[in-house]
Amino acid sequence: MAREIQRGANSVQGVEATLWQVPETLSGTILNKVKANPKADDVPVILPEQLLEADGFLFGFPSRFGVMAYQFKAFFDATHELWATQALAGKPAGFFWSTGFFGGGQELAAFTAITQLAHHGMLFVPLGYTFGNGMFEMGEVKGGSSYGAGTFAADGSRQPTDLELQQAFYQGKYVAEITKKLKG
Repeated sequence: MAREIQRGANSVQGVEATLWQVPETLSGTILNKVKANPKADDVPVILPEQLLEADGFLFGFPSRFGVMAYQFKAFFDATHELWATQALAGKPAGFFWSTGFFGGGQELAAFTAITQLAHHGMLFVPLGYTFGNGMFEMGEVKGGSSYGAGTFAADGSRQPTDLELQQAFYQGKYVAEITKKLKG
């Protein structure tokens, strides 16, 4: 999903999207026990101050009990110095996510994450229903909502469908276009 978001953003002329991952908070032993998928070794770990380099954001995370995973919450907690100076105020941001199943918090994960943006003075850019007919697809299992793109990961073995990836590409492009307009 993240790579498709990046591809969509990079399809906008003059936009260069960068992938980052937040620091892991669990030990290797715990990650093995919960059968976590390995981290992408070609995606650098971000430090909070690197957020200043970006004009806009699409934050992606798995949902845990209906909210963003602790690793992401811990990262946002580490942005306290940026919050104190409101250094991210006015920057557009959105969310995309994965959940295990229908009851895993598809919308709730995004809804509760909005508080992070509000405290930083960032501008939430929802997907709305701008994705068109793909938003109303009922013939297949599809994650996402008006809050952003999403997928159902099941036990971690399910990969996003073509439609979910199309929605992710669209969201990357959509938020990049808005970010470019706001910057220009």
